[in-house]
Amino acid sequence: MILRRLDELSRDPEGFFLSLLLILGGLIVCLTVHEFSHALVATRLGDRLAKSMGRLTLNPLAHLDPLGGLMVLMVGFGWAKPVPVNPDALRGDPRRGMAIVAFAGPLSNTLMAALLCIPFKAGLVAWPNTVAAFFQSPTEELLAAVLVLLITVNLLLAVFNLIPIAPLDGSKAILGLLPRHLAEAFRRLEPWGPGILLTVILLDVFANTRILIRIIGPAVNTLSDLMVGHNVF
Repeated sequence: MILRRLDELSRDPEGFFLSLLLILGGLIVCLTVHEFSHALVATRLGDRLAKSMGRLTLNPLAHLDPLGGLMVLMVGFGWAKPVPVNPDALRGDPRRGMAIVAFAGPLSNTLMAALLCIPFKAGLVAWPNTVAAFFQSPTEELLAAVLVLLITVNLLLAVFNLIPIAPLDGSKAILGLLPRHLAEAFRRLEPWGPGILLTVILLDVFANTRILIRIIGPAVNTLSDLMVGHNVF
């Protein structure tokens, strides 16, 4: 994030730090809700591991990962501490249970985004002309811009985490949906996942390839359009 916005630091230091603070705050809230939802669903399905390890909480400190947090700060993409789940403790089919737990995080962010759209749908707040305008003039349309920021972050997290690459939620969910023989073949690709993700993120930051936004941007805009009638990109 800092690396993406260094040019703004010299032009408007106050706006840079205010926008940085708001984005970080939004990411922390959204990541916390995301991980809490994993823990909540796992607990409801019979696995008390996450609860015993203090993860069934909305306290951000219980969920933040140091390296993932640093990546969020520097490039705008990162991760929270994964919620521990014991598949054998889940009621019913463990694979299906893991898929449900995996879907809980993205679903929570999607629902949170939908709730944040209500002020716009009810006509209480006007949709700002551009989200970027807030960062150039942070005193104008503050409430609308913050709501759009939170909607955007939630939808980005939801769609990004549904990419079927380890360690994202999509990889865990697809293991529970595929036939067992295909799931085992897919599982063998898991060790490559973190390296692929990190490479794509670094290419986006340093080579401006925009690979991630090309992949998830259309889905994010579709969800935003369905919820509030506006695109966020």
